[in-house]
Amino acid sequence: MCPVRIPGMLRVAVVGFGWMGQVHTRAYSRLLHHYPETPLRPQLVAVADPAPARRDLATSSYGFSRAQADWEQVVSSEDVDAVSVCGPNSVHRDVAVAAAEAGKHVWVEKPAGRHLADTVEIAEAVRLAGVCSAVGFNYRNAPAVQLARELIAEGRIGGVESASVRLLSDYSADPNGALSWRFDPELAGTGVLGDLASHGFDLLSYVLGAGGRIAEVVGDSATFIPSRPRATGPVSHFSTAAGGPLGPVGNEDYISALLRFDSGARGSIESSRVAVGEQCTYELEVRGERGAVRWDFRRMGELSVCVDQGYSDAAWQTCYVGSRAGDLGAFQPGAGVAMGYDDLKVIEAERFVRSVATGEPVGATIDDAVESASVIDALVRSVDERRWVAV
Repeated sequence: MCPVRIPGMLRVAVVGFGWMGQVHTRAYSRLLHHYPETPLRPQLVAVADPAPARRDLATSSYGFSRAQADWEQVVSSEDVDAVSVCGPNSVHRDVAVAAAEAGKHVWVEKPAGRHLADTVEIAEAVRLAGVCSAVGFNYRNAPAVQLARELIAEGRIGGVESASVRLLSDYSADPNGALSWRFDPELAGTGVLGDLASHGFDLLSYVLGAGGRIAEVVGDSATFIPSRPRATGPVSHFSTAAGGPLGPVGNEDYISALLRFDSGARGSIESSRVAVGEQCTYELEVRGERGAVRWDFRRMGELSVCVDQGYSDAAWQTCYVGSRAGDLGAFQPGAGVAMGYDDLKVIEAERFVRSVATGEPVGATIDDAVESASVIDALVRSVDERRWVAV
């Protein structure tokens, strides 16, 4: 069972207060708005971030009791029960392992580690400490995705034959994009594999359910922009630095792969961080013996379905998911009223807090991150060795 020190309260620290640290914080703050029956009330205790402006923001605008530069001091504090790990990939393992060893529950952003070894080390620390974990695979929380999973589990599309996912973005398409930590394997690990494709592997396994484990992969990758201007000072992955001295990009901009699942189904994935004209183009499609489902993140509240028809001349229909689909009812009263990205993180927070309260894992955990990291590890070997590789 997971330890909870103060009945009814979960004292929270956030390590890394950039965009994702702020998203986690808003999710904690909104939890009771959407889930008033939640068994634990998050209390914002501490933030660790090296940037003074972010520390000031955490206390002045977000309501944290304190903010400091030293994450080790925050993680070891006796008044902290749970830690959100939201810094660069290079600190995920150290912070998450230290938090678990200090008896803190851990919500870590994906990819949990820079590579499989990092992720396994976090998972082992969580297991040995007996604490709870959550991982930031938020797209599985979209009500339409949850509905797709239910339709597949009910056999509405028949046995799954194939599944595909595309995750395309333009956030690194500008050749003058600053050479941030995301392009350095020592700091980030992989490139678009860890940043975007990790979501895709989790989505496929989650939606397919039983038999959805990816068993073998064969893939290809490319780095289309091999050098970028060196960053001067802290930058985000949207920052540009035209005119500066160039440095090498050490990880991939693009990947594609064929997949084989335990069930015998086949699959594919394509992901790019340099796709001009694409912003958050995250698409999932599953085809079965008797039908199919399709989802697009940009139309989050819609699920395209082709079910309960004949084998030929079947038509697609658009389902606007209603309040009984997944967790939509906690946010909106009915179909057609949109949810947003931050809402998916509130659902993630609810899963994490419920896990802590009950001692039973709910939602994506560090074990799901290990599964995704194992696929990435196999795919990297496949690219290097130019062959199919077992996961």
